[in-house]
Amino acid sequence: MILSPSVRRLLSCAAALAAGVGVVFTPSFAGAARAEPAPPRAAAPPDPALLYRPGVHLRARQGVPALPDDISALSWLVADAGSGDVLAAHDAHLGLPPASTMKTLFALTALPRLPRTGTHTVTDEELAQVGEGSSLVGLDPGRTYQIADLWKGVFLSSGNDAVHVLAAMNGGWAQTAAQMQARARALGARDTHVVSPDGYDADGQVSSAYDLAVFGRAGLADPDFARYAALADAPFPGDTDAAGRPSWTYGIENTNRLLTGEDGVERYPGIIGIKNGYTSSAGFTLVTAARRGGRTLLVTVMNPQQGGAFAVYDEARALLDWGFAAAGRVDPVGSLQPPPAKFTRTGPPPVAAATSSMEPETGYAWSAVLLAGAGAAGTAVYRLRRRLPHRKPGSNAGPDPDASQRD
Repeated sequence: MILSPSVRRLLSCAAALAAGVGVVFTPSFAGAARAEPAPPRAAAPPDPALLYRPGVHLRARQGVPALPDDISALSWLVADAGSGDVLAAHDAHLGLPPASTMKTLFALTALPRLPRTGTHTVTDEELAQVGEGSSLVGLDPGRTYQIADLWKGVFLSSGNDAVHVLAAMNGGWAQTAAQMQARARALGARDTHVVSPDGYDADGQVSSAYDLAVFGRAGLADPDFARYAALADAPFPGDTDAAGRPSWTYGIENTNRLLTGEDGVERYPGIIGIKNGYTSSAGFTLVTAARRGGRTLLVTVMNPQQGGAFAVYDEARALLDWGFAAAGRVDPVGSLQPPPAKFTRTGPPPVAAATSSMEPETGYAWSAVLLAGAGAAGTAVYRLRRRLPHRKPGSNAGPDPDASQRD
């Protein structure tokens, strides 16, 4: 059978499409149209529901280093702070007690609402509800403090007394919690439920590795937040006059050992801080960031199940090392960017319908995802399940390395 040129072109196009190869038609006035290979198709954008599914998620390109095989945290995440791309994650949306990492959201909420300079005189009422066993910076009622010193108490000493005072200045405990909840939602952090703004254990208070990374990234965009979060140590007023000028000071030190290099934990090169935490329910938690070669990475680690009190730093170090080595060799599995305004879902999608139940107007380029189906094997998601013994979060976190350190 002799086929006409037009029929042969249609058959050739159909074969190319069946093979998943894009074609571009170029006009020919000589009577023959040629089919040319299209440029390589970019990797499909990540499914925004992907990180709600359990397990490890990684879209590796050729040559990517293996993930650390000794990460025991119940949940963790590695992201590029600049782009917001999530490079890899494990149970990123698992709701867990955040401990003092909740103070990142507190600072994001209260810093813009309060004066950045000036003084405040602490009252008995402001300190009356500080939880028993809380970590404290050592505020005294009747004493006047610089507002900047109160924030140092929050970031370095994880001082719940400082949080209570600043929350009172912000309109009160309940109002601050409501503002924090609204701020979390505005940032696209939908796993967080705020009960106690200082991170103290409270029924129903949860966050996630994903949300804490969102808060850390947003905080680094605020110069004051970033400056406080990066302080390894500072003098703190032991006594002050009416103008808040100290007559003597004592030293306070950041409780993030990756930042200070204390207690045998080696300081991480390029570390820029953020926030750690510990409670008996939460175990050890950490959201931190480091900069290397013009790139800033964020890592969240929640409740390591092995390795003792400082495992949270060891695991964060291993994930930062992997992230810097893997940068440019993985496709993102998610994004820390706030969802588009038309993204209407308010909670985790059902796992069974994770890729089909999203509204078509989400703005996540679902048509591109569907068109890329033929080449999906090239962007496979590695989902590894770690089979750790089931344990209640916090049950094996071990004693707090600081006798006074509890959120």
